[in-house]
Amino acid sequence: MTDIDAIARAALEALDGAQPVAPFTTRFGDFTVADGYKILAALHARRVARGERAAGRKVGFTNRTIWAEYSVYAPIWGYLYDGTVKDIAALNGVFPLANLAEPRIEPEIVFGLKAAPEPGMDEAALLGCVDWVAHGFEIVQSVFPAWRFTPQDALAADGLHGALLLGPRLPAARGDWLAALPRFTIELRRGGATVERGNSADVLGGPLSALRHLLELLKNDAVNPPLAAGEIVTTGTLTRALPVRAGESWSTKLSGIELAPIAIRFA
Repeated sequence: MTDIDAIARAALEALDGAQPVAPFTTRFGDFTVADGYKILAALHARRVARGERAAGRKVGFTNRTIWAEYSVYAPIWGYLYDGTVKDIAALNGVFPLANLAEPRIEPEIVFGLKAAPEPGMDEAALLGCVDWVAHGFEIVQSVFPAWRFTPQDALAADGLHGALLLGPRLPAARGDWLAALPRFTIELRRGGATVERGNSADVLGGPLSALRHLLELLKNDAVNPPLAAGEIVTTGTLTRALPVRAGESWSTKLSGIELAPIAIRFA
């Protein structure tokens, strides 16, 4: 039988220390994806008990072009917290990497919910539950050396979430989001040079489709709560995730959508 609490305790220690550890599936015996979500719930309970506040969810591995790179062939999700979600403007454009393990950068589309969406909604109905749309960087991390893990390990490590850095929030009630969200393109730049390009359609057909997939995952989850009004949902990387280092500056250029580019320097 999988020792859910022991793995959650080990995961929290690893994340707190940003120290490399062997994948939990090699240390505690193999466990299922369903067990991974139970561990995620236990990890979340420990974080809340010590004073952290849930801010929403991150959906990972929604970009089908990166599945083979990680040998993960279906999306998973993790929790966001008040201490991991930051506005880029409030950071003055600078973010420290010191407490993250092997960090990588992911440009994403982020939704702020004004109402709880329900499974089975079409994209127009889902958009009706959204208060604002933003472009952000999720900084993902891997306590597992060289980014080698199973989907179960990734779940136990909070879906590999490290931080979410948000650009300006635009009202969902204004703009043709239904047309733009599945069709825009993006360039990810390091020091002014484009290093990756992506298409929003790679994210399960578009960010609203990623939100719909999250609802389906939660519908069958007996231990984690459904989405609620006020939560933030970041929908998955629009490009490959690339390693970041202190001293680097990263930015984006978007085409086909009214969201402004964002930029961050790492310290």
